[in-house]
Amino acid sequence: MIRKKEKGFTLVLSLVLLLVMSLMGGGLIVISSTDHQSNNSSDQFQQTFYVAEHALLEAQKSLINKMMGPVSDDGRTRNEDIRSIPTNVDEDISLLNQNTPCYKSFRNLPRGNNVVEHKQNLQFWDTINPILDAAAADFGSADDIAAETRRMQKFRYEYFSVNAGSTSYKTSGMSLKKTSGTLQRQGTAYRIYGCGILGDVSKPEIIIPLETIAIISHWVIS
Repeated sequence: MIRKKEKGFTLVLSLVLLLVMSLMGGGLIVISSTDHQSNNSSDQFQQTFYVAEHALLEAQKSLINKMMGPVSDDGRTRNEDIRSIPTNVDEDISLLNQNTPCYKSFRNLPRGNNVVEHKQNLQFWDTINPILDAAAADFGSADDIAAETRRMQKFRYEYFSVNAGSTSYKTSGMSLKKTSGTLQRQGTAYRIYGCGILGDVSKPEIIIPLETIAIISHWVIS
């Protein structure tokens, strides 16, 4: 009788231990899956932030090209005959659309104001593609490159800029912040707004808005 009880107790104990280990294993799988999803989400937010920074750089480059004249096809000279100080223009010229998710992301932006230009639904892939092609050997197999291509093609950006008027600043450069340098110069201040976008621009999965102020010196067109 005692041996039968011991065998019964051993069987119950084994079943309890098996149940506990199964629950622990399931818990570890859930935790691992959650961590993986969290890492993917963090990576997407980080990449979208980089795309937003790129939007600001593209906006600044566009302003400088207008101020100094567009770069010629040979990439060595500029067409200085059409250079001018970028000014705020009507919506028909700037293509301003105040209904985009990016534009609406800036709560402190006065509605109804004209802007210098408004560039929308720009492919970040167009910028990164030449770099990826040049370094294709470092990205692994063809499948890895194809997967990275599909991922990067999901990112887009948008930017618009506003002429905020003439200002003086201390610097010796061409497009710098007010506090840098020691020389007093005159320039035009621009408020630049840019967004990094993941997914459909009308209903983005992630959108990160950034803004900055750039001052372009008047000496570049004197």
